[in-house]
Amino acid sequence: MRAVLLLTAALGLAGCAAESVPSACVLPTQKPMVEVDFYFGRDIAARAGVTDAEWEDFAAREITPRFPDGFTMLDAHGQWRNPETGTVTQEASKLVRVIVPGGGNLSARVEAVSLAYRQRFHQDAVGIVSAPVCAAF
Repeated sequence: MRAVLLLTAALGLAGCAAESVPSACVLPTQKPMVEVDFYFGRDIAARAGVTDAEWEDFAAREITPRFPDGFTMLDAHGQWRNPETGTVTQEASKLVRVIVPGGGNLSARVEAVSLAYRQRFHQDAVGIVSAPVCAAF
């Protein structure tokens, strides 16, 4: 999905305060973490979309090494409006949710996955939404 790239304070970008990550969690087993959702459109101009085999290869080469502790992949169907032409496009998509500790090189890992997808599949953007959460695994 060609969406505007959104990175929130949980990644420590754009001058946002790191204190937006929860400092106390309700359940004793939970820890403050960051949830990152990636929205990957599968349409590619001038050819059929990203195949299942291409997607699996991308996930194995780009997502798994950067988030080795795990993530969730969901099939989705998205809609996007091109801001230049006003054309509305619907397309098959992948939603990948990662829940990880904040800080460190998280921002770089997120951007690397986005850049790799955009370059490999000629996408204008990858939608990224992040939020502070409490989680236990």
